[in-house]
Amino acid sequence: MTRRPQENLELIRRVLGDDYLELSIEKLTIEEDLAAERAKVHLETVTTGNKRSIVVDGEGVGFIDALVHGLLQRFAQEYKSLESIELANFSVNADIDTTKSGQAGSDAVGEVTVEVRNSEHKLFRFSDSSRSVIASAARAVLAAVEYFVNAERAFIILHKAREDAARRNRTDLVARYTRELSEVVVSTSFAEVIEKIRKDLEPKS
Repeated sequence: MTRRPQENLELIRRVLGDDYLELSIEKLTIEEDLAAERAKVHLETVTTGNKRSIVVDGEGVGFIDALVHGLLQRFAQEYKSLESIELANFSVNADIDTTKSGQAGSDAVGEVTVEVRNSEHKLFRFSDSSRSVIASAARAVLAAVEYFVNAERAFIILHKAREDAARRNRTDLVARYTRELSEVVVSTSFAEVIEKIRKDLEPKS
């Protein structure tokens, strides 16, 4: 089970509708050179909506580093806010009480927690629980990337809707979209396009 921040998630889902990006892992391959302290990952994901396949390859000093680098390299070209987030904390906890009878405890459910810091130094927590620590780590990191991608997309869509409402002199909609923009922006990270919109929203002196 994957858990992600609930702040603004309902609003982001509503804004994006069927275009909400949701990824599930189909295959994960890891290759580690312990002597060289290098790791490679190959991740095959699929979108839950149109079942589009997305392949990610990454390399780093360990599994998590390789996975993060691979995902950011794959998505940051289009979603620039990903360039300004960073991994702040990573932890694994085992619930030994969930081990199956007769086992040595190695099959217990493990919870992997990943904390990500955005450009405003705000922490976002993502976690996943399963009997595979590697699978849970991959799902937690993937959930973080998914979250910031959707937040950036929702923010830009709301901005375009606000501009359209302003052109049509719909002050009621302008007020609504301005309010929603101010809510969603806290779930984003720095990107030039987002920063420009934020400045446009600031009260003129």
